[in-house]
Amino acid sequence: MDYSNLNDIIKSSKNILIVSHVNPDGDTLGSMCGIYSAILDNFKKRSDMLVVSKVPAVYEFIPFIDNVKTLDDIDKSREYDLVINVDVAAIDRICDGKILFDKAKSTVNIDHHKTNIAYADLNYIDPNASSTGEVLFGCFENMDWEISLDTAICLYTAILTDTGSFKFDNTRPGTFECVAKLVEIGVQPSDIYRKVYESDSKTLVMFQAHCVSKAKFLDDEKIAYTLVYRKDMEKFSAGDDCMEGLTEKLRAIVTTKVAFVAKEMKSGYTKVSMRSKSADVADICGVFGGGGHRLAAGCTIKAPVEEAAKKVLAEIRKREI
Repeated sequence: MDYSNLNDIIKSSKNILIVSHVNPDGDTLGSMCGIYSAILDNFKKRSDMLVVSKVPAVYEFIPFIDNVKTLDDIDKSREYDLVINVDVAAIDRICDGKILFDKAKSTVNIDHHKTNIAYADLNYIDPNASSTGEVLFGCFENMDWEISLDTAICLYTAILTDTGSFKFDNTRPGTFECVAKLVEIGVQPSDIYRKVYESDSKTLVMFQAHCVSKAKFLDDEKIAYTLVYRKDMEKFSAGDDCMEGLTEKLRAIVTTKVAFVAKEMKSGYTKVSMRSKSADVADICGVFGGGGHRLAAGCTIKAPVEEAAKKVLAEIRKREI
């Protein structure tokens, strides 16, 4: 990859917008704040950061997260010199943020999803990387940028969360080489782990226990899934952040090969999160216009929850799991 183009376009841009994907996770938020921090350190420029849905409370410790804006905070008629999407596998994942992306003089797409079609002017996509945080670390090193402790904390959080605390199959030797350097800068792994994995609210725990208790197990218990209705979320006063990690709980069951959670949306459509131990769930989600990684993917199906679940089950059963 030619990193000089990325360095030059950031250096020459007077106003920059960094965008994370809808329903943000640790990778997109850590990456967004990480490149914000790095641009500030290396060029003394403050960028705008855009989230198109609420930041989960668990990530409020990330440096500079308080500076993020929503679509209501940003002038949608503004033309940015540069818009940078981080961890955005498909352009529709920034929702109405696409208005600003399309208006920008230049666009950059930094990601690690194999389904990314390189939709920007400059694209830095490494499907072999564990996370967008790892891709960014490589960018910074290749451009000889200073990596401060704040930047390191952002990137470490991105990598930690997208590898499931280094237990997912996307963890590779280069991942550990990367985080070793971040720890050398001053990141405290136990501190970040505690903030990410040992800070669940009572609401989240009780809501997920309810969802797991309703799970269905099919085909010799190789398929596990649960349906989440809006009334469930209202009953527990649960926000979207309470969905975080729910699919993984079903996949963790010893008999489970493929797990999915189907959540009812206000639109009447269904949001599906899928996880697998071996089957390519990105391929399954791709049937419905979604995507992601081989063992972790998602999609939105234009159907009510029960119907959507039947469609997903039919696709799973077409494959060897």
